[in-house]
Amino acid sequence: MPPNTTATTGDTATTGVASSTTGRKKGRKARLLVLVLVLAIIGGIAYGSYWSISTVRASFPQTKGSITLDGLSGPVDVKRDGNGIPQVYASSDEDLFMAQGYVQAQDRFYEMDVRRHLTSGRLSEMFGKSQVKNDEFLRTLGWDRIAKQEYDTKLSASTKKYLQAYAKGVNAYLKGKDGAEISLEYAALGFTNDYKPVEWTPVDSVSWLKAMAWDLRGNMQDEIDRALMTSRLDPQQIADLYPEYPYSRNKPIVQEGQYSELSGTFQQSGAASGSQGTAGTTGSQGTTGTGTGTGTGTGTQSATGSALTSQLAGLYKVLDDVPAAVGVNGQGIGSNSWVVSGKYTITKKPLLANDPHLSASLPSVWYQMGLHCRSVSAKCQYDVSGYTFAGMPGVIIGHNADIAWGMTNSGVDVSDLYLEKLSGEGYLYDGKVRPFKTREETIEVAGGDAKKIVVRQTADGMPLLSDRDDELVQVGRRATVNTAAPDRGDGYGIALRWTALDPGTSMDAVFALDRAAGWSDFRSAAALFDVPSQNLIYADTKNHIGYTLPGKIPTRSSAADGSVPVPGWDAKYRWTGFVKDDELPYEYDPERGYIVTANQAVVDKDKYPYTLTGDWGYGTRSQRITDLIESKIKDGGKISTDDMRQMQMDNSSEIAKLLVPKLLKINLDDKSVRDAQKLLEGWDYTQDADSAAAAYFNAVWRNVLKLAFGNKLPRELRVKGQCLWVDKTDSTGPLDDDGKVRECGERDADQAQPDGGDRWFEVVRKLMDKPDSDWWKTPERGTRPAATDRDSLFARAMIDARWELTSKLGKDIDTWSWGRLHRLFLKNQTLGTGGPKALQYVLNRGPWKLSGGEATVNASGWNAAGGYNVVWVPSMRMVVNLADLDKSKWINLTGASGHAFSAHYTDQTGKWAKGELLPWAFSEGAVGKSTSDTLVLRP
Repeated sequence: MPPNTTATTGDTATTGVASSTTGRKKGRKARLLVLVLVLAIIGGIAYGSYWSISTVRASFPQTKGSITLDGLSGPVDVKRDGNGIPQVYASSDEDLFMAQGYVQAQDRFYEMDVRRHLTSGRLSEMFGKSQVKNDEFLRTLGWDRIAKQEYDTKLSASTKKYLQAYAKGVNAYLKGKDGAEISLEYAALGFTNDYKPVEWTPVDSVSWLKAMAWDLRGNMQDEIDRALMTSRLDPQQIADLYPEYPYSRNKPIVQEGQYSELSGTFQQSGAASGSQGTAGTTGSQGTTGTGTGTGTGTGTQSATGSALTSQLAGLYKVLDDVPAAVGVNGQGIGSNSWVVSGKYTITKKPLLANDPHLSASLPSVWYQMGLHCRSVSAKCQYDVSGYTFAGMPGVIIGHNADIAWGMTNSGVDVSDLYLEKLSGEGYLYDGKVRPFKTREETIEVAGGDAKKIVVRQTADGMPLLSDRDDELVQVGRRATVNTAAPDRGDGYGIALRWTALDPGTSMDAVFALDRAAGWSDFRSAAALFDVPSQNLIYADTKNHIGYTLPGKIPTRSSAADGSVPVPGWDAKYRWTGFVKDDELPYEYDPERGYIVTANQAVVDKDKYPYTLTGDWGYGTRSQRITDLIESKIKDGGKISTDDMRQMQMDNSSEIAKLLVPKLLKINLDDKSVRDAQKLLEGWDYTQDADSAAAAYFNAVWRNVLKLAFGNKLPRELRVKGQCLWVDKTDSTGPLDDDGKVRECGERDADQAQPDGGDRWFEVVRKLMDKPDSDWWKTPERGTRPAATDRDSLFARAMIDARWELTSKLGKDIDTWSWGRLHRLFLKNQTLGTGGPKALQYVLNRGPWKLSGGEATVNASGWNAAGGYNVVWVPSMRMVVNLADLDKSKWINLTGASGHAFSAHYTDQTGKWAKGELLPWAFSEGAVGKSTSDTLVLRP
């Protein structure tokens, strides 16, 4: 039975800095004047001076005329459209990528500089002592060290040449400029810090792929959460909260494809198929095997006892503070992509859609760009357009003249946490003490003294993460363990095994994708994309579609399934190898005529011999997309580019379809609550921004989750500031008259559980047929009645939701709307979150009232434990038309520019929020017609 808990405080919602939605030219002068006033306050009071409008404009890029750049072999044209999106034309590969570096630095160098300090663990050099802890952790991971090894030993000569050219272009932009001439943020930093940007290096670009891999690393958070749950929940309860993937209801990605060119296809007959738990084959780097299924891993947990639980509680706090590169520290990372064959499209050629779901950031993590050789030849090989990252050459997602591709996170489990038994100067492994490998790192701190740390690694390269927190070390020394674990000795630590800590070839993959001319080239390029493991979809102008799963994916023995941390002292828990490239799943021209990837299971668990993960997304979005496609093509229907766009904006709530019929049958005494209940009558389950029904339903859903599950989780998973009286488990905290202790949550609001995503959809779905389950029981609180079964808990949630929205939106339900609750704030990722309030006002934008929601196709995600504000979004949207590439469409979350008062800072956001797409010119003629400004870079 879930523990008896009583809530004592209200909810803590996420907050943001409100300011006007900008991008309109008519407001530009006013904003500049605000800036002058703000900086007069910030800088003038302290230094007796203030910044002028000319100072602000000094960092804006030159977009017309010509500029001479040393190192170019010929002229390069940079053509920008009305949204400031550049298309670059050159006559050699090196000139093309040098110009790309120059142009991205014009628009986004401050962002690039922060990113490289993040990846190298040098944020303290820019922002002072507040970032020392983060730098310690990032130095321990050693992303830049691995990137340097990749550059030196793994990458091809041509990739190195392109990276060098890109760096040359960035440095050509920096030459002779001081901070204020580069970006407003440097001028702001100058008041407290003498930091000055240094030259860009090729390794700075490679390192960014490690940051991306970290945020897309798989199920590490689930590993931690499951282990933390053991302090309060029993194995069956944990299993309830991590149900099996619903294969019979939500189809996996690969249904007709292959996993080996030698082994045959997936067939219902079972040919060439295996099951989780069966023996594997010999992999490319050792003997491979499979895990034991999804499960909760509680058998592994029993071997480590409270030592692991206490260590992970501290480890989470360290992880939570690490800045997210592209996601919410690994939580809520999803995406949609799908491709439809020409036999089902109006154009008679494929249509391909993609919208990766990432943290909302300002500027957007993506940078739109076209890279064009005037004449494609051996000397100049590229004609490609799409989305890339500022700071990295090439295009990550997009199309060239022959093919298009999209990406979604596969969720494959490529990381494991190990509890290590510390002993003297080493660690226990198979009954013997092994010495750690060590290195010393020096962290330079702006305005303070440098700090030295020692990084310890196991013999097989796993960094000891727990060294980064003194409290973790002490906890490890005090931790109690059961008889299955070694004695305490010097304590316990936590080490990380992660594929991205091995040098790889992902940078080679980017350029190979950009010049791929067909399916064979695409598959060869994908094989180089070792981390992060992504779902790659494909379409070409010859009317073929496909999918492939690339990545360096570990295999494990039957002792471990990757679901929870494992004992590091036992060799049977180490990885056994990696799945061979030709044994990874793919699909080409399936008979059904379309492929959907939206973080669902890649393959049916009974038709593949390797365990890829037990923590897939649960397929709510993917199945909805599939249903939308099927409804369009039935009876001979055809799909258009705009149909694809409309599918991206689908707001339908699948959990509402399940719950609302039950909610409408609940008898309620309070007229005010009944009035709110009536909002659900006739509701079509779409979560439009102006919908009062969507607002009320999501508030009910949030309260159902809180009552049934949230108040029963351990404090490490609950929201900071939410306190409960719980059964006494230790001597801390004041006791009430019933002998209970007051216990407060410890997790940030956008990371807490239950977050309300489609895992929780599946949890509730499975409990709907168990109306007397203990999960539905909760004690009375104040005037709120106790719940004794499912329907009484639903009644309680409807009451709580009514009064919560009364508090937030007012008593009159006619004024309610989902958009008033579900708002997007865009924050500059450094000074916009940690700078003075006045500077935050200058740099940040919002709010926008959004439609959509958690696990809808239009996935504007929110965390039900923490509040209704948007925490992750479709970071861009694109629809590629393979019949006429100039009729493709795209949009970014913000704009091309990272300069706060540029007209292109957030000029795409309003259209993005409405679901609009911009024209995407590709051919030289179409680009010429769309060009507003032309800059010529001359040698």
